Amino acid sequence: MAYLSTKTYGGDRGLSCAFRQWAADSHCQLLHGYSLGFRFTFAAEQLDHRGWVVDFGKGGFGRIREWLHTVFDHTLLISADDPEKSAFQHLATLGLAQVRLVPGTSCERLSQHVLEHADSLIREATGGRCWVQSVECFEHGANSAIYENPAALLSKIDLEVYTRLAADVSLEDRQHGQTVGSTRGR
Repeated sequence: MAYLSTKTYGGDRGLSCAFRQWAADSHCQLLHGYSLGFRFTFAAEQLDHRGWVVDFGKGGFGRIREWLHTVFDHTLLISADDPEKSAFQHLATLGLAQVRLVPGTSCERLSQHVLEHADSLIREATGGRCWVQSVECFEHGANSAIYENPAALLSKIDLEVYTRLAADVSLEDRQHGQTVGSTRGR
């Protein structure tokens, strides 16, 4: 079983960015902004020499913190499939925006994007000992989305299946042993 620890890098940290949901049938298709927040769940089978899953300082979370500010601090996020992508990129050439292309601008897609990048950073920082289990992206207290690491989910499912199979085999062995034991006595 894995050890888990969490880090909340909330909206109070200044990750203020603008974006739009170009495919929305509502006012969300217009540029709007939030101070985004992220909640990370880290996991490890073994703790480090301090008894931690991950160091929340420079040695672990620090690189993630720097990347978050590069991508989300006073930036304009544009979905890679936005049909007006070139118009928004032109704002960058005019010096009017720090444009960041991302796979998507929903909380769901942003949590996936952040997890995938943060997972590689934390695995590198910990020599593969630690991974990102999930990331929650929230616009404010009422809206958020969580993306769970597919590899971590498969490991959890594998463990659950293994535990059930082991219990089934153990039960079959006991039942078989009782049958064999009863015939031997005859």
